[in-house]
Amino acid sequence: MVWVPGGSFVMGSDAHYPEEAPAHRVALEGFWIDRSPVTNAQFRKFVKATGHVTVAECPADPAAYPGAVPELLVPSSIVFLPPGGPIGTGDPYRWWQYVAGANWRHPEGPGSSIKQRDHHPVVHVAHADAVAYAAWSGKQLPSEAEWERAAWGGREGAEYAWGDELHPGGRPVANTFQGDFPHHNSLLDGYAGTSPVGVFPANGYGLFDTIGNVWEWTDSWYGSHATSAALAAEGAGSGGCCAQAAAAREASIDPGSQHGNVPRKVVKGGSYLCAPSYCRRYRPAARMAQDIDTSTCHMGFRCIVPSDTQGPAE
Repeated sequence: MVWVPGGSFVMGSDAHYPEEAPAHRVALEGFWIDRSPVTNAQFRKFVKATGHVTVAECPADPAAYPGAVPELLVPSSIVFLPPGGPIGTGDPYRWWQYVAGANWRHPEGPGSSIKQRDHHPVVHVAHADAVAYAAWSGKQLPSEAEWERAAWGGREGAEYAWGDELHPGGRPVANTFQGDFPHHNSLLDGYAGTSPVGVFPANGYGLFDTIGNVWEWTDSWYGSHATSAALAAEGAGSGGCCAQAAAAREASIDPGSQHGNVPRKVVKGGSYLCAPSYCRRYRPAARMAQDIDTSTCHMGFRCIVPSDTQGPAE
């Protein structure tokens, strides 16, 4: 782990996607954070010690998903399957599919494995899986603000975590998608999927892969920055932290979602599938809502230890 010092920074952005606005200054205490996303080797050690079974390895409860077709209720997870040619970017269901048998051990589905991928980020983990790992390791998931401060690496006012050019000097500095999304990845960065942690340059705090490679879970309920600030102020004024958390959880639900009334957490950092032509979320301020019961082939996590807890020996 590495230490992120306390202080304030400008969170969010007024110049990109609407959900990132408004930019606002946030003050935080210092904290320890994992140098890289949790790897397959680390997650395997956790599973061996605890017997944990991930959400993707369990059949879904039919009562929780009324009307769902039975084949979607078997143990499965979401996998990116690139189309054979240009299809446009209007319908993500043309490249995202639930694949029966896909899980952290089998990232592309039955027949695939994590052999030779010990140092790649673990994927196909739902929010509950990340929380369970964090608790076992004596850590916790970062808030959105903590994650974003760490991702900037002490820098402010730039377009990206490393400066103002996506590919400084024509060289990729994070694992993202180059080419014509979703059907053709030019592999300029050398990777079609996840990459081993640490192969791209660290940020100013010494953190690897805060941008690209895999999206990372936070422990913040998804909502607009304005809504989150209002709920925080309400909770602080009334002393009702539990009520505030319940309200934030309820506010995170998208009533129009075809996936049902599932609460959503904030995920950060973008992934190997973020492309200039489709998803410019390879920036610290970028954010996305993710159903807490969902796992995918491009989503992982890292953990923190707060400043009021004794930090790691290293």
